[in-house]
Amino acid sequence: PVKIIFDTDLGSDYDDVGALAFLHAMADSGKAEILGTMASNMYELTAPSIDVINTYFDRPQLPVGSPETGGIADISPYHWADTIVSRYPHKIRSTSDAPDAVNLYRKILASQPDKSVVIITVGYLTNLSNLLKSQPDDISPLGGKELVIRKVKRLVTMGGIFPGGGRSFNIFMDSTSSEYVFRNWPGEIVFTGDDIGEKIKTGLLLINSGIKNSPVCDTYRIGMLLSGDTLGRMSWDQTAVLIGVYGTDTFFDTVRGKITVYPDGSNTWKDDPEGIHLYVKLKMGVDEITRFIEDRMMHLPIKR
Repeated sequence: PVKIIFDTDLGSDYDDVGALAFLHAMADSGKAEILGTMASNMYELTAPSIDVINTYFDRPQLPVGSPETGGIADISPYHWADTIVSRYPHKIRSTSDAPDAVNLYRKILASQPDKSVVIITVGYLTNLSNLLKSQPDDISPLGGKELVIRKVKRLVTMGGIFPGGGRSFNIFMDSTSSEYVFRNWPGEIVFTGDDIGEKIKTGLLLINSGIKNSPVCDTYRIGMLLSGDTLGRMSWDQTAVLIGVYGTDTFFDTVRGKITVYPDGSNTWKDDPEGIHLYVKLKMGVDEITRFIEDRMMHLPIKR
């Protein structure tokens, strides 16, 4: 199983919930091991909502971290977060109650084999910027950058406009952190850009599946109704989980190069066959990849 830390701004959009459900399906199938779930969004219901999904999939012990400093709060406009938090079991009452994400990252990474961890970010880069800047402590004698070099195999990021460049939500919301991470990350970064997930619309099969008492179904039912996504929600974040677990070979082609992020949060791209940044292009058909993702979003919990 691929060892994964999942970092999300869950709350501002609801494809994060589909991505986390997909990840739990991967864990139940033996393809992934979820080491931790991080909130990059300081919205008070982000960490509780993550906890709801983890608990629903019978992993209430999964740690949830949140930014201690520099966090941005972006509130859910469709009231699905307050709905699932009020309806389903969880222990974390507010995002500010969750432990510091940097300490949690450091504890998890320090405990894992070298070059074994895949980090998937589907939100702001706040936590990773803080991690890179972290200093040696009683958790590890390594600074953050050295810990990443030692323990992380790959970073998969949902965000960016490729190849022409532009402004991508996950990058410009905390542009300072995004610029710092993409300039200083000491290993490979795979980007699934905005244009990939916007073609893949999921949720319609899910809400018509007849699944009962599911925070995932409730989220999509409310989100699709209030946002007018009658044909399904764009699946930006699910593509990052797909890449984190399966890699790129089956589903995507890749282009190597280098991303540059500017103070306004916009990005440009330069091709370079020796570059450690890669963006993906769809290789599998949209209908086929959509069904592959949504089938796994409809996964039911396995009681252990």
